[in-house]
Amino acid sequence: MFGLDKKDTTMLLVVAIMALFAPFILNPFPADSAMAQFNAGYPDLMQRFVIFGIFAIGFNILFGLTGYLSFGHAAFLGVGSYSAVWMFKLLSMNVIPAILLSVVMAGLFALLIGFVSLRRSGIYFSILTLAFAQMSFNLAYSVLTPITNGETGLQLTLNDPRVLGVSQTADGSIPVTSLFGLEMRSTYEMHLGPWLFQFNAGYYLSALIMLASFYLAIRIFRSPFGMMLRAVKSNQQRMNYTGLNTRPYTLAAFVISGMYAGLAGGLMASMDPLAGAERMQWTASGEVVLMTILGGAGTLIGPVVGAGFIKYFENIFSKINDNVLHQWFAFMPDGLEDAMVFIVHPFIGKGWHLTLGILFMLVVIFLPGGLVEGGQKIAAWVRKKRNKGSDDTTTKTEPAE
Repeated sequence: MFGLDKKDTTMLLVVAIMALFAPFILNPFPADSAMAQFNAGYPDLMQRFVIFGIFAIGFNILFGLTGYLSFGHAAFLGVGSYSAVWMFKLLSMNVIPAILLSVVMAGLFALLIGFVSLRRSGIYFSILTLAFAQMSFNLAYSVLTPITNGETGLQLTLNDPRVLGVSQTADGSIPVTSLFGLEMRSTYEMHLGPWLFQFNAGYYLSALIMLASFYLAIRIFRSPFGMMLRAVKSNQQRMNYTGLNTRPYTLAAFVISGMYAGLAGGLMASMDPLAGAERMQWTASGEVVLMTILGGAGTLIGPVVGAGFIKYFENIFSKINDNVLHQWFAFMPDGLEDAMVFIVHPFIGKGWHLTLGILFMLVVIFLPGGLVEGGQKIAAWVRKKRNKGSDDTTTKTEPAE
């Protein structure tokens, strides 16, 4: 199906089902229950899951296939966001032109940075990309203020000279982003007993684009181009000795990866038309590195898993405070309750990075292939136990003659 083998088709269908039914999957607890704080099925967070999944998928094409570790991919995310907001300001509030411009501008910017950075490899390449990203951040923050609006960030105003749309609505407010009239913020709420499920137009647009991006990544991984990138990762020096110039392949991978990042930036601006220089900071680049390694670098579904894992921690786990902890341990005696809160407190709320760091360390030590490797080991163990059980039941003792 779709030119994929059975295994890849199954994986694509699993991702599609998870994306389309995310409002149900991410809201397992009733809205009025004490566990409802762990629900993640609200539009803003679901959008972040799939948008950063696109970002991580693109980064994995570069890092997972070629082994080139870039610390500057946030620059392309920022360029995509700025391009999309400028398209909203100058042309129309339709998200399609904005997303297309984001991809094109990020690709051109990646071509420029990649042409220079790929003259080096290893740690030197990583430092070069980091330097370019920080230069981009500083330019956006100060020098290019007329274009980026500096520290305030680029946003829509009532005076935007929009060619194919109005600058303000009939009630005097700023128009909202839409897809041929369907507003990205429009949300349908479904109440099923104590459960509340929200279906957001912006999320489903992002999810469909993520599925298309995931399918394209599968085709790249399985193509001769993908095999060439794996060969670069395996032994680029040996390939150069054979007379094969690997730079066009690595540059193409870098540009494709940058275009994915620009797509993610354009989608972020389409959901919330605001672009700030903070999206270009080195911390954003480091975040996508964590997502990819945590999920499983070089695997197809790993970056998506890693992106969802980190964004869940960032938005759900970080909201747990001392009041919630006291509710959890209220059944204990007062002294023991306070002691448990004191012990757990550094790992939740603002200290969620500590928990994430510990989990990341454990994954790197015990699961070098990321969470995907952990899932594969569990599945192999289950199959082994099942096969062993079936062998025990089918084996019969033959009578001695």
